Amino acid sequence: MRTPHWLALAFAASCGTAAAQGQVNIICSVQAEWCNLMATVYSRTTGTKVNITSKGSGEALAQLNAEKANPKTDIWFGGTGDPHLQAAEQGLTLEYKSEQIKDLHPWAQKQAADSKYRTVGVYLGPLGFGFNKELLAKKKVNAPASWADLLKPELKGEVQMANPASSGTAYTMIATLVQLMGEDKAFDYMKKLHPNISAYTRSGTAPVKAAARGETTVSISFVHDVTTEAVNGFPVGSATPAEGTGAEVGSMSIVKGGPNTEAAKKFYEWALTPGGQQFGLAAKQFQLPSNTKVPKDPRMTDPAKIKLINYDYAKYGASAERRRLIAKWEKEVLNQGK
Repeated sequence: MRTPHWLALAFAASCGTAAAQGQVNIICSVQAEWCNLMATVYSRTTGTKVNITSKGSGEALAQLNAEKANPKTDIWFGGTGDPHLQAAEQGLTLEYKSEQIKDLHPWAQKQAADSKYRTVGVYLGPLGFGFNKELLAKKKVNAPASWADLLKPELKGEVQMANPASSGTAYTMIATLVQLMGEDKAFDYMKKLHPNISAYTRSGTAPVKAAARGETTVSISFVHDVTTEAVNGFPVGSATPAEGTGAEVGSMSIVKGGPNTEAAKKFYEWALTPGGQQFGLAAKQFQLPSNTKVPKDPRMTDPAKIKLINYDYAKYGASAERRRLIAKWEKEVLNQGK
């Protein structure tokens, strides 16, 4: 059986031999297949035992806080960048400047600089909409192309988004709207949107999975998650809002005081190389990798072709601002009129 191209590249890019190299404990906040491919190849090519635990970014941050007196984790890989910035702010992660930093896109370098090199960007994912083409055709409704379109009465009860208390995707939406419209207008918009929302899900990917399977018509999602569903054969399309949108900078951090810090640094360096950044695409994930030398896949969204706002990751990644906006959303949007 031929070795897949991405796997051959990954093996070629890996340094060291498969002699015993200790172990590294990783919390992984990307899709399980991506986590497992990365762990398997790294383990086989370096001899390092890789222990992977899958958790969403909010749960990952909670775990790091819970075990901060005696950390069990070495690396936190992936997930929206805001919680990584909070971990940096709270002193949970280690200052470390990668040898690869010069080869990364400016947005990945900025994430590192904003955190005083306690985290780094590993991928970019713009926020937008997913929609079920068959349901839209059946209802004779046009695909949404703007934030304003989501307020249309024909989409009442037809939109899903995640709950920002548990989802980085949904918090990115709130922070995007506040920066795009101003806080008062953004909350007025979300109050008007509320009747069109059928469910606030726990995870950020649940709404697009529901749209793909015909359980809702529209999702508010990172557009790479929509591409994944389309590649898997579901009748979905995506759009980014005409008024402008934000993006997640998926990040990676070394845990301060972890049990295997030197092994963590080696994994961190490897994960930023072109070979180490092949695994998202291999797992049918279409975020833009942070290393500029990774070949671009045409199915990935080109940031140059969409209207990205100048998202203030440092401000909206701060713990106090996140808590304040989520509490305000729960009071004024989720529980309005109660």
